[in-house]
Order: sequence, then structure tokens, then C-alpha cells
Amino acid sequence: MQSPLRSRVSHWLLSIAFFAVATSTLSAQVAPYDTPPPASAPYYRVRYDGSTKPGELVYGVTYTLWVPPGVKTLRGVIVHQHGCGEGSCKSGQTAAYDLHWQALAKKHECALLGPSYEQPEKENCQLWCDPRNGSDKKFQQALTDLGKLAGHPELDTVPWALWGHSGGGTWAGSMLLMHPDRIAAAWLRSGAPKLTAADPAALPPLTIPDASLVVPAMCNLGTKEGVTVKDGRFGGVWKGVEAYFTALRSKGGLIGVSVDPNSSHDCGNQRYLAIPWFDACLTARLPENAGDSKLQAMKNDDTQLAAPLGNAAVPATQFKDDPKTAAWLPDARVAKAWMEYTKDGNVSDATPPPAPTMVKFGADGVITWEAEADFESGITAFIIERDGKEIARVPEKPSSVTGRPIFQKNGYSDSPTPPLAEMRFKDASAEAGKKYSYTVRTVNSSGVSSAASAPAAP
Repeated sequence: MQSPLRSRVSHWLLSIAFFAVATSTLSAQVAPYDTPPPASAPYYRVRYDGSTKPGELVYGVTYTLWVPPGVKTLRGVIVHQHGCGEGSCKSGQTAAYDLHWQALAKKHECALLGPSYEQPEKENCQLWCDPRNGSDKKFQQALTDLGKLAGHPELDTVPWALWGHSGGGTWAGSMLLMHPDRIAAAWLRSGAPKLTAADPAALPPLTIPDASLVVPAMCNLGTKEGVTVKDGRFGGVWKGVEAYFTALRSKGGLIGVSVDPNSSHDCGNQRYLAIPWFDACLTARLPENAGDSKLQAMKNDDTQLAAPLGNAAVPATQFKDDPKTAAWLPDARVAKAWMEYTKDGNVSDATPPPAPTMVKFGADGVITWEAEADFESGITAFIIERDGKEIARVPEKPSSVTGRPIFQKNGYSDSPTPPLAEMRFKDASAEAGKKYSYTVRTVNSSGVSSAASAPAAP
């Protein structure tokens, strides 16, 4: 029997070996993909060069994984998949660092994975967003390699929860049809795969297996993507999304539609609906025992239905029209959030976030702290208090590229905008030699403040 010390040493050496393999080609990265955030535990990263072999992924790709500290055995992996073009592809480098998505992952003992395909701006996005062009195999290889790096070999077999934007929606919707037995739920933002054609033409059209009909899915898009605004670059998105929704729902698939009344192809405020939707689906579907791979069936005792382009949901038993034309929603709680979101693009939240922890005051006058995101509304800012009185907010003026202004400055593709925001503040107005009591509060994106933290430790 191997001793515990020898086992730990063996695992450490194995991790070093995998790290060397995974990072041996980092020098091959070129702008804008050559400056990802640092990745040390609980973050892990692997990268693969593109291939010239037929059927293999032609682009380089990096996968960054976050594992909730303290989780012994993972129950699943949440994949946050970016869209097409250099800007969206680069955004994948920060996806695993998103505090709000980490809150969802932690609640369900899941890892959070952010792929970043190194697609040049003018090159063909289909060469990665159709999984049959090599990204499916590379994704599964990454799970195996990351599982070894992180000491979580169960990553090889646990269920997947897929979120995708634009080309990422195409990828997620395709994976749903290709691997329905592995997928707990799939959220398709502003994109869906075509079921009547393929690119390149040598690939056959995707088919809808019966197993995919029991996987909860949501087609989410902005109203300016062909719903109310039908011209412009994104005016055809709804047509493709509607075709995918109709094809699955007409067969009884558990699929819904949610239209953001404010946005176009950007992700807007969709996370405030996506996260509670995933919460409901993961609660129902993830295996009871960590490490198991067999998914549970969704319960139908609280199912809600709605007109796909409407904003009123009712219990399934009260829906008057053909249910196979209705948007499917998992339960009344999600239906309430869906009705708020489709009405004005927001989801209400009156609950306070958790208070910050590990507040420290350094000799250099810098205050640091740690904080977990509010599950419903994330983090907009932190209030810094000195002797019980507010002296600053971090950031002073929260902002985002799209959606609510938040601490991590949400980007077009629903990922933090680099450089990553830091939980630190220097009190430049403190008097030398005078002792103060510092506390910190979290403010969520609904404007609700947490209780004060414990006072800073020296």
C-alpha cells in the first residue's frame, strides 16, 4: 500500500508533468491571445496548438478551469463558451474568473470552465463552433488533462452545463444534440445550430435524438436580433433560433425562449435570468452522489409555459394553446424571473449579499479583503468604512460594456473585462500613527448592501 506522503509526492510530480506539457506551446500564442490572466490554484489551464490534420481543430485553444476550494469531488462542470471573432474569443480568457458564475458553480459543487479559441478575426468561426470540426474532441481532452492537473479525475465523466453566446450558442446547441446524456442543461444566447445545412458541406445536417428532448434548454436573445428590429447585422438571429426552438419543442423538448427587450447581440442582463434558470435545472438533474455521471430527470409538477415572445407564464395545466408551441420553464420561481426579464430586462432581488471576509490592513495603508458574489445579483461595488463611516467605494464608479454596472465590468460576451478588478483599497487620507477600525460591505447589482465585515486584522 502506497504511503500518504508518497501518494502526495506522486500526485505533485504528475501535476508538474502535465503542467509542462500543457504550457510547452504557450510561446506559440500571438496577440491578442498572448496575455491571459495568471492561473494558479484554484485556477488551472491547458493550451493546445491548432492542427493541420483533417477533422481536427485548426485553431489553438486555451481552457481555464476554476475549482471551488474545499470541494472534494466535483458533481459537474459549467462551461461558459464565448462567441465568434477575436474580441469574443479573447473574452473567454477571463470567463472562469467571473465571481457571479463562480457562485453558481460553488453552490452545486461544479467546476467553471472558460475556453478561449484563438480564431483570427476574419477566419471561419464554424471551424470551432461546429463541434464536429474538432472542438468536441479537444474539449473532452481538456477535461481529462485538467482533471489530472487539478487532482479531480472525475472531470472526465461528470455532467456538463453549457452556456454559449453567438457562435458559442451554436456550439452548445450542437453539443446538446451530440451528447445529450452528458448535458444537464444548455443556455443558448444569440445563436443556435442550423438543422438543415452544415459547414463545410461534407458534414451532414445535425439530427435530433430522443435523448436530447429531456435536456432543459433555453434560447435567449435580444429583441434587436430579429424580434422587433429585423434589419441590420443581427436581424436574422431570431429566424435561426426560432427554427431550432420549434424543431425541439414540437417533439416535446424541454426548451424555452426568453427575449431581452433592451439588447441586441450583446449579452445585456441575461445572467440574472440564466443563473437562477441553471440553478433550478442543476438542482433537479445533477446526480445525488458526487462523482456520478447519471443525470436525473426533470420533475414536471411545477412546469410553467408561456408564449415564446410573450411575458406571461402560467402553470402548464392552465396553458390554453398547444403546449408544443410554448416556451418551457422549469418552475414557478424561474417563471417569475422570466416574466420580469422579458418585460423590462431586469430581475428583482431584495436579499442582501454575503459580507466580505478576510479583511486585512497592511503597513502600507492598503486594505484587502475577500468576497463571494451575491447569488442572485452579483457584486456592483464595495463600501469601505473607517470607524463605521463610509470613506470610499471600490470601484468609485462601477461600469460595464453591457448590462448593469458591476465590480468586474461585464463585457460584451458576459465575461469580466481585463484587467481583472482587485479587492484592495489604499486609504490615502489616514493620519500617520493613528489607529483606525476598517470594515467593508458588499453592494449587489440591485443596490442592496451586505452587513459590515468583521474589522480588519493587522
